[in-house]
Amino acid sequence: MAFDIDMIKKVYANMAERVDKAREVVGKPLTLSEKILYSHLWDGKATKAFERGKDYVDFAPDRIACQDATAQMALLQFMQAGKPKVAVPTTVHCDHLIQAKIGADKDLQNALNNSSEVFNFLASVSDKYGIGFWKPGAGIIHQVVLENYAFPGGMMIGTDSHTVNAGGLGMVAIGVGGADAVDVMAGMAWELKFPKLIGVKLTGKLSGWSAPKDVILKVAGILTVKGGTGAIVEYFGEGAKSMSATGKGTICNMGAEIGATTSTFGYDASMERYLRATDRNDIADAANKVKEHLTGDDEVYANPEKYFDQVIEINLDELKPHINGPFTPDLATIVGEMTEKAKENDWPLKVEWGLIGSCTNSSYEDLSRAASVAKQAVDKGLVAKAEFGINPGSEQVRFTAERDGLLDIFEDLNAKIFTNACGPCIGQWAREGADKQEKNTIIHSFNRNFSKRADGNPNTHAFVASPEMVAAVAISGRLDFNPMTDKLVNNDGEEVMLEEPTGLELPPRGFDVEDAGFVAPMEDGSGVQVVVSPSSERLQLLEPFEPIGSKIEGAKLLIKAFGKCTTDHISMAGPWLRFRGHLDNISNNCLIGAVNAFGKATNKVKNQITGEYAPVPDTARAYKAAGIKSIVVGDHNYGEGSSREHAAMEPRHLGVAAVIVKSFARIHETNLKKQGMLGLTFVNESDYDLIQEDDTFNFIDLNEFAPGKQLTLEAVHADGSVDTILLNHTYNAPQIEWFKEGSALNVIKKENAA
Repeated sequence: MAFDIDMIKKVYANMAERVDKAREVVGKPLTLSEKILYSHLWDGKATKAFERGKDYVDFAPDRIACQDATAQMALLQFMQAGKPKVAVPTTVHCDHLIQAKIGADKDLQNALNNSSEVFNFLASVSDKYGIGFWKPGAGIIHQVVLENYAFPGGMMIGTDSHTVNAGGLGMVAIGVGGADAVDVMAGMAWELKFPKLIGVKLTGKLSGWSAPKDVILKVAGILTVKGGTGAIVEYFGEGAKSMSATGKGTICNMGAEIGATTSTFGYDASMERYLRATDRNDIADAANKVKEHLTGDDEVYANPEKYFDQVIEINLDELKPHINGPFTPDLATIVGEMTEKAKENDWPLKVEWGLIGSCTNSSYEDLSRAASVAKQAVDKGLVAKAEFGINPGSEQVRFTAERDGLLDIFEDLNAKIFTNACGPCIGQWAREGADKQEKNTIIHSFNRNFSKRADGNPNTHAFVASPEMVAAVAISGRLDFNPMTDKLVNNDGEEVMLEEPTGLELPPRGFDVEDAGFVAPMEDGSGVQVVVSPSSERLQLLEPFEPIGSKIEGAKLLIKAFGKCTTDHISMAGPWLRFRGHLDNISNNCLIGAVNAFGKATNKVKNQITGEYAPVPDTARAYKAAGIKSIVVGDHNYGEGSSREHAAMEPRHLGVAAVIVKSFARIHETNLKKQGMLGLTFVNESDYDLIQEDDTFNFIDLNEFAPGKQLTLEAVHADGSVDTILLNHTYNAPQIEWFKEGSALNVIKKENAA
């Protein structure tokens, strides 16, 4: 029986009428993405056609999911909204605060010992406000959502960029910051710029060593980390139908790495099989009644160039396995072409670790295909040359995989079975020797491989591949191992080859679990007391931000970030995760990973008050104490990566008034707006080069801040010379009100108080 089945049936009951009306107003056949978007309009049925990439539109998502690291700040904000209960079904999943070190049982117990204050806070807030709570060890948010909450044709938002994983079951699922989630929890509309549409036509069928992961690794190589920005990627074709639902989820999951708003697939037989296998026959039956509305119109897929803004075609018969990286997930290399490329770039060929799991590739099918490779190694007398780590996606997957003997196979290769949690994927990995910062290579089936992401070592070269390819490469111990052509030497000195992996889409005996880890909220949580100690180092009640104001003069440059600056650089995870519920404490990591354009060092900027160089947070605090506003300047795709709104809240807390860049990643730009800051882009990208280390800034016409109107900035240099810089913005009228009131949350509170 599905969760929230009445809500799902209501969505389906309205779908036919809303899709028909949308088709009428748009005046042409609809893609799946358009059907879902138009059927979730806040105002109900469509009355106009929206312009892709331009119109801001209010939507009514069906549900919300939050992981524990981002849920803390989201719920701290919701507590200020003045609402007795969340307005839509919402869940919290405890998966980020568990460090991988020894193995599942001990690592989970350590997390419970170290983070009980946070877990208890999340559990009590969930009880009070009617939120479903998934205990530590229950699994990774996106795998748990796919197993329990995702449904074809639905719309959800989540406080994690990989919320998009639910596209594997035909949803439009979008990663957002916590403030966006608070809007929807409070019963308000959720605003999104109507996305552009990228169509990916898949022909043929995967076979051999090629996996669904290779589809998105190929797409990432084509589109790069910013090529999907502002767009939904919709996959279609016979190749799409030939893949499992969890395989589709993998592809959608890593769509976050090309900047896509989300990715999705049309409802098909594999989705129906997955729904029924996960005890959701009621959803499958309901979906089958409206299935023509749960995929794009036939005319769209027959002539995609007429209906999508961009079309990519991939023949799965010809798709070869890929290994992407290091340091960026879009640097694609076909397996078999690595030797020359690695030597040319001085990438270490010896592989130290192979890691399988994360929200991207931790399904039963993923584990079964990797286990088929591991079983061959055991049977052929091979010993893994690299260390092995496995993170199952959920307790249901882990329990079933253990029952079916899959985990035993990995343990026969001396693999460590970590907790059902994110672990190394998000830097929650106590890797032995990482503090020595030695140059080394690891390979994993995760989604991101930014510098220092997995183990904190900037010299760890992390490469991304499918679970089965990770297993093969880890067994060989060489990055350039090609299992399709290369031989290995076993314990008896014999040359052997690995055969093609095999796997099971679903467990033949069905899924099983003793305790999935779900805790339902109290029917009436009004009596629940949420206690936050004033002396806590982990949690801090929020104070509303004061408006920045329409007069910004004499602002100082905090940092001019050089090159890639992701949310990991702005607000690191790893050991800093423990402070995600304490804004002042976590602000001590603000921009410490960003490379300063002046001197190319990290966490070393000029304090213009003293003339000395100091850490970024210390310098920001010095400006704030002196009543001086500061600004941050950045390069292209600033704020790519995780949805963490801490990357916006920390600069705001430390007195940063504006972030001015060549271009933004979507979620981060929205997060800046939500926190009442200025997120601006250079009209002329070359003006980035005009910014000098000891500049002072004046906003000339901020009092005329209006939609579509450029802003003017004076950069006053130390020698007294002045450069006038024009800045673009994408603020609409309500977003300008967020700025004027100090934050979007302040607007919500004001409206609730009225």
